[in-house]
Amino acid sequence: MWFHDWPGLFGQNLDAYQDVLKYSSNPLRDGHFNTMTKDKDSTVRSFHFVYIMTLIFVTIIQFSDESEFVVDMSKLGLTHVPKDLPPETKVLDLSQNNISELHLSDVSFLSGLKVLRLSRNRIQCLDVSIFKFNQDLEYLDLSHNRLQKVSCHPIMSLKHLDLSFNDFDALPICKEFGNLTQLNFLGLSATKFQQLDLLPIAHLHLSCILLDLEGYYVKENEKESLQILNTEELHLVFHPNNFFSVQVNLSVNSLRCLQLTNIKLNDDNCQVLLKFLTELTRGPNLLNFTLNHIETTWKCLIRAFQFLWPKPIEYLNIYNLTIVESIDEEDFTYQKTTLKALKMEHVINRVFLFSQTALYTVFSEMNIMMLTISDTFFVHMLCPQVPSTFKFLNFTQNVFTDSVFQNCNTLARLETLILQKNKLKDLFKVGLMTKDMLSLEILDVSWNSLEYDRHDGNCIWVGSIVVLDLSSNILSDSVFRCLPPRVKVLDLHNNRIRSIPKDVTSLEALQELNVAFNFLVHLPGCGTFSSLSVLIIDYNSVSNPSADFFQSCQKIRSLKAGNNPFQCTCELRDFIQGIGQVPSEVVEDWPDSYKCDYPESYKGTPLKDFHVSQLSCNTALLIVTIGVTGLLVAVTVTVLCIYLDLPWYLRMLCQWTQTRHRARNVPLAELQRTLQFHAFISYSEHDSAWVKNELVPCLEKEDIKICLHERNFVPGKSIVENIINCIEKSYKSIFVLSPNFVQSEWCHYELYFAHHNLFHEGSNNLILILLEPIPQNSIPGKYHKLRALMAQRTYLEWPKEKSKHGLFWANIRAAFNMKLTLITKNDDVPT
Repeated sequence: MWFHDWPGLFGQNLDAYQDVLKYSSNPLRDGHFNTMTKDKDSTVRSFHFVYIMTLIFVTIIQFSDESEFVVDMSKLGLTHVPKDLPPETKVLDLSQNNISELHLSDVSFLSGLKVLRLSRNRIQCLDVSIFKFNQDLEYLDLSHNRLQKVSCHPIMSLKHLDLSFNDFDALPICKEFGNLTQLNFLGLSATKFQQLDLLPIAHLHLSCILLDLEGYYVKENEKESLQILNTEELHLVFHPNNFFSVQVNLSVNSLRCLQLTNIKLNDDNCQVLLKFLTELTRGPNLLNFTLNHIETTWKCLIRAFQFLWPKPIEYLNIYNLTIVESIDEEDFTYQKTTLKALKMEHVINRVFLFSQTALYTVFSEMNIMMLTISDTFFVHMLCPQVPSTFKFLNFTQNVFTDSVFQNCNTLARLETLILQKNKLKDLFKVGLMTKDMLSLEILDVSWNSLEYDRHDGNCIWVGSIVVLDLSSNILSDSVFRCLPPRVKVLDLHNNRIRSIPKDVTSLEALQELNVAFNFLVHLPGCGTFSSLSVLIIDYNSVSNPSADFFQSCQKIRSLKAGNNPFQCTCELRDFIQGIGQVPSEVVEDWPDSYKCDYPESYKGTPLKDFHVSQLSCNTALLIVTIGVTGLLVAVTVTVLCIYLDLPWYLRMLCQWTQTRHRARNVPLAELQRTLQFHAFISYSEHDSAWVKNELVPCLEKEDIKICLHERNFVPGKSIVENIINCIEKSYKSIFVLSPNFVQSEWCHYELYFAHHNLFHEGSNNLILILLEPIPQNSIPGKYHKLRALMAQRTYLEWPKEKSKHGLFWANIRAAFNMKLTLITKNDDVPT
């Protein structure tokens, strides 16, 4: 994703360099180069010293990462080196304390010590021999102390030695320093020079020399010389409050980077600085020149530009520039130059009334490729008057508005334009601004107040833009109607976008899309973005990502969608499965940044640990499963019923239980009123064989006294009277039902009297035995009582299977109270 790296193409190298400088207290803190160029060969040459510095301190940085070997005791007010340091210490930081002396016993037991920081203490004298037992020492920082004298002893492994910002009169160089063959960085202080002071180290190939000249002075009418050999970078620090007056003649071989810090100029001493630079800028190898903390007049600044323009410098950097006194029009000749890039950061203008033309013209007409002017709260450039050579413009944190480059056809070569942190408000005008920049490929207008509220969608952009950064604005969904048609990398993070319109049709070339930190609720598919390979959508409101995202985005090679409020429900199941089917490097920050937010029971659960069955999420499958299961149960029950006649057994068992319950609940005294029989049996003569051969013998065997009409009716009485008497004197009335029973009128009379004359509706004294099935339509309409009883009462069926007879007789016997005492004397009914 080169889009995310383009603002710092060599950022990692610069960061490594700056990290190294943290070990030192020297003022070298800022980067030296512009950030991007098409000429890779020249860029690599320009950054050569950074690579060297990185290699110098790679071992130091590695050990700094091993926290178990690092001891940080800085800013503790210590007056001496602690005696209880771990012997295995490799990095020891004692900076910013009150230590005034160092002894052999302080460090001799630290045999593995590699880095020692003692900057900003009160050390006045140093005997280097105290480190004779520290043969691995590579980094020694004694800057910002009170050193006046150093007695020498070679430390063969030393790579970084900083003695700057001390109280030396002369440069503290001993002949033993010539044996430090691995030395790369050397920091020194002095108030006066002699030409051969650095002769002992002339044969060493140093990467950087830092000279502290804050206390340097020279007698009037005297000019000193100092020959500095074989260093690629020279950093000179002057007094911050004094006007520049140093006239020492410095001669340096193979110098590639020159940095001056604390330069205070006016129109009178401006020439002093230029003379000082004459010898330093003479060599053909100087590629990078940096000025830190410079205060000057506009006139002197232009003179410095004019002096440096024909020099072999390729990169000119000015940090913390303050312009004083006045700004007037100055003549500037844009002669042929090797300068590729001018970088100015943090410019303060203390001139409130000045000619704007004087300011605008100088920068806009420069014949260089790259210009960076950032952190300046005034407009310093307009559209050039003639076709410009600019390929890279960076105006970060200024006050540019939408109208600055409107109708500007002189920037046809411009490839990169950065207007980050300005006063841009209208996206339509920004697009219109680019229409004549025919070579523009990269546009960064992030951190502005851009909006787009038009509905016509007729934005005008130059067609060459492939990288567009619109992040940190106040853009809404409508921004997708106002984008360059060929954009490949689009950054829209930190805006107010709630959805991506489905009718976006002009972004077929889009490869990278960053919409993090918005309000999106859906994970967009790739139907609209057919070439999309990188999607960043973390920190939004996506709760249910599309299950078919990975199917629609076949070209996706990087997805960053963590830190969203995921709802761990069935809808999320397919998305989680989709993540498991793509290579692990595709989904960034998985699984740490992907957690459930809802429901509450799953909150905080990583998505990889959320599991739900397919059955509970698929309604159709659930219905089919329940249906099949129910069908299988029904078939099983049906088979059991057919094979085992289970319903009959259940029905008979239920009847037996109910009969026993009713029999127990009838008071015995009530039953013993005038009863002479346990049961009166009513049946058809056609069923007499079954009654006499099966029913009566079985009941009488259990001492149940039966009343039959052929043996217990009283001769001389009418049939009706005998029926009533027998039913009245019997505990139960048993009716043997069959088609023959239905055809017998007398049987119907017996049933009628038993049901109405002697017992109330719903009486428990009726026992119905279905000997043979009786179809409902075969019962005559006049026998409505029989129809009602057949419908309302539960009757016992005589089973054909002999194996079921036992349960049938048990139900019959359960209806009788065997403790019942019958009356034996009766005048009417024979016994």
